[in-house]
Amino acid sequence: MAPEAVARYEQEEKPLEETVVKIFRCAKVVKGGRRFSFAGVVVVGDRTGTVGIGYGKANEVPAAVDKGIKDAKKTLYKIPLAGRTIPHHVTGKYRATRIIMVPAGPGTGVIAGSSARAVLELAGVQDILTKVYGSTSAKNVVKATLDGLLKLRNKEKVEATRGVKVEVIEKR
Repeated sequence: MAPEAVARYEQEEKPLEETVVKIFRCAKVVKGGRRFSFAGVVVVGDRTGTVGIGYGKANEVPAAVDKGIKDAKKTLYKIPLAGRTIPHHVTGKYRATRIIMVPAGPGTGVIAGSSARAVLELAGVQDILTKVYGSTSAKNVVKATLDGLLKLRNKEKVEATRGVKVEVIEKR
């Protein structure tokens, strides 16, 4: 069950911030030498539960980043948060990458690599533990992190899906 993207972003809330995760350089060998082109992975979010990722390619870095930002704003997703952390333990997968995300206590911070950190911070997560298994490619880690965040469900969503009242048992 895939969640729907946020159709239109309300500008009354916080404005969107963007972060460039990685710039890739590609070389094409031609008669006169090498021609370079660039690609960029970009994350946009408002730090309150809305996040999107984008990928752009161009002959110059700024143009690639602009295309990535435009692509990321097309597909924004709403992520359910539990205060400063995520509601429950979740695993995200994309191709050869697996990322495990575990909710953490207040004051822990975002314990993650640079690619996963960009997505989590712009989504609004402030306390979380993560571990990446398999490929650590920036593109794969960003997509796997978003996949894990999209699998999150809060208490209200579970109640609506099952049609019953859910009691949360607090850990001691």
